[in-house]
Amino acid sequence: MLSVLRNPTYRRLFCAQVVALTGTGLATVALSLLAYDLAGANAAAVLGTALAVKMAAYVVLAPLVGALADRVPRRALLVAMDLARAAVVLALPFVDRVWQVYVLILLLQAASAAFTPAFQATIPQVLPDERDYTGALSLARLAYDLESLASPVLAAALLTVVPYAWLFAGTAAGFVASALLVRTTTLPDPDPDPAPDPAPDSEPKGIGAAPRPGAYAGAVSGIRLVLAAPRLRALLALDLAVAAAGAVVLVDTVILVRDTLGRPAGDVPLALGAYGAGSMAAALLLPRLLERAGDRAVMVRAAFVLPGAVGLLALGLALPPGTWSWPALLALWLVTGAAGSAVLTPGGRVVRGSVRSRDLPAAFAARFSLSHACWLLTYPLAGLLAATAGPAASAAVLAAVALAGATGAAGLWPREDPAAGRGTPAPASRERGSRVSGPSRSTSSP
Repeated sequence: MLSVLRNPTYRRLFCAQVVALTGTGLATVALSLLAYDLAGANAAAVLGTALAVKMAAYVVLAPLVGALADRVPRRALLVAMDLARAAVVLALPFVDRVWQVYVLILLLQAASAAFTPAFQATIPQVLPDERDYTGALSLARLAYDLESLASPVLAAALLTVVPYAWLFAGTAAGFVASALLVRTTTLPDPDPDPAPDPAPDSEPKGIGAAPRPGAYAGAVSGIRLVLAAPRLRALLALDLAVAAAGAVVLVDTVILVRDTLGRPAGDVPLALGAYGAGSMAAALLLPRLLERAGDRAVMVRAAFVLPGAVGLLALGLALPPGTWSWPALLALWLVTGAAGSAVLTPGGRVVRGSVRSRDLPAAFAARFSLSHACWLLTYPLAGLLAATAGPAASAAVLAAVALAGATGAAGLWPREDPAAGRGTPAPASRERGSRVSGPSRSTSSP
């Protein structure tokens, strides 16, 4: 997995991702403290609204930006969005009204909605080899997990010597460092696909020669691309399963630890750390596992683990008090994190093998938007149910949602799909100049 860092272009991009993620983790802590300063006891409501604004920005803006991504030089877009995020973060310490926080969060996430899909679409062009790309996906998953574990520790250390407002400066420094690393990196041009495969019979003939669509049409076409391909529809169902289980972890953990189990506040990050540890362990094991079993087998089976784990939580919470235990919660969160990582990490391989190179920005942007729509649904659902009916009901309902997602993915993803085997052959087949046939052909864009 670490061998991909020998590629100098990817090494710079990965370093840019790590420093930006570290800064983002600092901002998460600082934003919580800022919300408390502005709203006091209502800080949770402020953060919840800010999170909803974040998800709404991702859902609405990512497809539009993805449609524009191939019209702007990729490196210029990435650098501009990093600098925009740095500027917004530097303004956060100076706000004195809650509504100002919401406006700045909207601007910040709009820039992220532009940056992230464009960055994701760049990696498969930098690493055309399937094994290298799989290693890069696992490294990216590890970077996210390490950020969730290391950033709070770093923030706590910094808060012993500086006010929390300085954490925003650290976030801005991370974005600026990311911009400098991208600016000094030569990125490959998107594959022009000089001899693309003909459109499927179900699509209008001659669409490949049509003029480039406008931004709105391009955004709609990216979403239609995801919704039209069986594997990508299955991927969306898998995202729903992960979002349902993940919402229980991220929203209900504090209630489970503090109220249900009566544990001290310091155990909340330990529980979340177990979730991150499981995710990291899965990311380390996935490259070899995907070579042996293939994307479909690994992702669909892991998806069925998610409702099982959350369902066990609901069952345990429904038993008499004292039955549920702290080690059991840690074990379930460890398993949930591992299963979620096994579903999420190979997602880029599935997108890459389902569309042509020129459609990667739009496809990644549409998937980014639609997957966050799942979180936009499950976050408030988990919180509302936990507050009104209790954590047991919250876990039970979201276990059912996760089961529906896993079942839907199993039905939507053809068992005989060649791309469900060892790797995704579509890009390699194009490189050899041959036509992709069979079920995977139907997932190519027009």
